[in-house]
Amino acid sequence: METLQYFHNPTISESLGNGWFTMKKYFFWLLLVLIICSLFDSPARFTYKADHFTPALFGYAAIAVIAAFLVFFLLRPVIAYGGKLIYLESARDKTPEMRYLFIGFQKNYLNIVLAHLLNVFIVAFGLFLLIIPGIVFACRLAFIPYLVMDKDCDPVTALEESWRMTKGYGWTIFGLALMAIPIFLLGLICLVVGIFPALIWINVSFASLYQAVLTERNAQPAYDDTI
Repeated sequence: METLQYFHNPTISESLGNGWFTMKKYFFWLLLVLIICSLFDSPARFTYKADHFTPALFGYAAIAVIAAFLVFFLLRPVIAYGGKLIYLESARDKTPEMRYLFIGFQKNYLNIVLAHLLNVFIVAFGLFLLIIPGIVFACRLAFIPYLVMDKDCDPVTALEESWRMTKGYGWTIFGLALMAIPIFLLGLICLVVGIFPALIWINVSFASLYQAVLTERNAQPAYDDTI
């Protein structure tokens, strides 16, 4: 993907502003993306009544666990990363192309799966270390999906580049994540259906922030351990 000259600064307000503009312009395309991605957000759940517990259910439960694992680690990342690419292209004012949702199955599949595993492991490990390190890692590694899809980076390169790009923007990313909470709740309050534009707005805003940072800091090497 080519790097475009971008028109807004990497701030919370301007990222939300571009996210809102893009959401309105491409709403129905992005709604379709959101619906398809949501199908893979919650792996199949297996429930049963305690009074009906039988040995056979162990087998069913094992199958459910294996299926959930396969969906979460081998299928969901491809769809989710493809969705992020569509949100990014929309933020660049390009008409969304639904084929990007599944492009990871045609190329870059291994990088997507490994990058997802690496990201999940590092953030989970950070959360285990008294939560705050996990928040720091989540903020500094937030651009991994975009870098894998937009720049065809391998997992390690995407990790290193995300850490470099987010230097000085950790608080901005954290602030945008906090802003997502009232936006989500407001969408939920608006007769529930408002949650769809809310989620689209949040996703495009993060994509807008990535593009703004990419434009501003593309050539600046930086290594720092602070948020």
